[in-house]
Amino acid sequence: MIPQPTPANTTCEFCNSPGGPVLWQDEFCRVVRVDEPDYPGFCRVIVKRHARELTDLDEAERAALMRVVFAVESAVRQAMHPHKVNVASLGNMTPHVHWHVIPRFEDDRHYPGPIWAVPKRESAPAPASARAAAAAKIADFILENLGGR
Repeated sequence: MIPQPTPANTTCEFCNSPGGPVLWQDEFCRVVRVDEPDYPGFCRVIVKRHARELTDLDEAERAALMRVVFAVESAVRQAMHPHKVNVASLGNMTPHVHWHVIPRFEDDRHYPGPIWAVPKRESAPAPASARAAAAAKIADFILENLGGR
C-alpha cells in the first residue's frame, strides 16, 4: 500500500531534507549521521519515500531496510566498540519510517535510560572526544558492509 499525499507528508522532515550528513545511500534508503554531540556514532537509516509504518513497505522493502539496519549496527560496533547498541524505530515526532542506531556506553549522559530521558550525569569530555574520532570511521565500515556509496 502506498500512502496518499497528505498535509503531514508535504511537511515531512525526512521527505524534505536528508536528515543529516549522508554516510551511505542507495535508491531505497539512506544512512545519515545524527548531530548529537553527546552521542557520536548515532546514525539513522531513513527510507527515501514517505511511509509512516513498516507495514506500508512490502516484504522485499522490509528485508532491504533491515539488511541496512543490521549493517549499520555492525559498522557502529566495529568503529565504536560500545557497551550496547540501541536500535529503535519510534516515529512519534517524525512519522516517516526510520531506524535509530545509537552506540551506548556505561558513562554516557543517560545510561542506562534512553537518550531521550532526563540525563543522569554530565558529559565526560575525554571519552566524547575519543568517541567522535572513532565515529568518523563508521562510514568506511558501512561501505565495507554494504558496498556502493
